[in-house]
Amino acid sequence: MRIGILGTGALATALATGWARAGHAITVGGRSMNKATALADAVSGTVRPLRDVAAGADAVLLAVSWAGLADTLRAAGPLDGVPLIDPINAVDHGVGILHASPAEHLAATVPAAHVVKAFNLFPADLWVQADRGPVTVVTCGDDQRALSVVGTLIADVGGTPAVLGGLDRVRQLEEVAGFVIGLAFSGVDPRSAVPSAP
Repeated sequence: MRIGILGTGALATALATGWARAGHAITVGGRSMNKATALADAVSGTVRPLRDVAAGADAVLLAVSWAGLADTLRAAGPLDGVPLIDPINAVDHGVGILHASPAEHLAATVPAAHVVKAFNLFPADLWVQADRGPVTVVTCGDDQRALSVVGTLIADVGGTPAVLGGLDRVRQLEEVAGFVIGLAFSGVDPRSAVPSAP
């Protein structure tokens, strides 16, 4: 697939690396052209201005901070009809209180895109670890084709996709990120607080 990456941070780098290894073509754009060029070079991809990243893409990863989202969307080109992967957590660092729903915001701001919440629960470096155990990536989205595309991309970096539901359930998934972050920064392993269901 042709995957557009909006962003140049740790998660953008990890997923771009994994998808490139799986044989996908990567196009990168960022607010810093130097960082975008460095990431594109590292994954044998191409670099484009933000406004051109989504052109011809089969999916777009929007891997920016909540604070940088508005500027990135203003600079990005049309996202009509494209599966738009949203891993953004709008929470206080180290606290985990959810201030807004990035997925709901995206669905309202770019309604012609097919928003899929995914990749918001695990640290970026997990996706480049060769010896990790099984990982389930929970997703939410309203478009079945977009969910299928994102499910394939999850599998291509070694994860197992699990659809929680539509965007009407996305706040549950986003609140889980706050729960995980809050426990982790208080010194508790979040896995120990989730019961195992048979």
